[in-house]
Amino acid sequence: MTQQAEGSPQITLHDRLSQLLDAPAPLDKRALLGSLYAEITSRETRAYAAGWNDALAESRRTP
Repeated sequence: MTQQAEGSPQITLHDRLSQLLDAPAPLDKRALLGSLYAEITSRETRAYAAGWNDALAESRRTP
């Protein structure tokens, strides 16, 4: 899994899953599931953090 730099365009989940499934050397089932789990967990973590950042920014604007 690669880390995306802040501000760089994000690859869609669909495109990333296609990359994993269509890799030149097919992954065995355990490796594929591990890669899928890592990708989804990473995206969930970033979304969760972004939600907290949005909520904190909003709370600072509200008197």
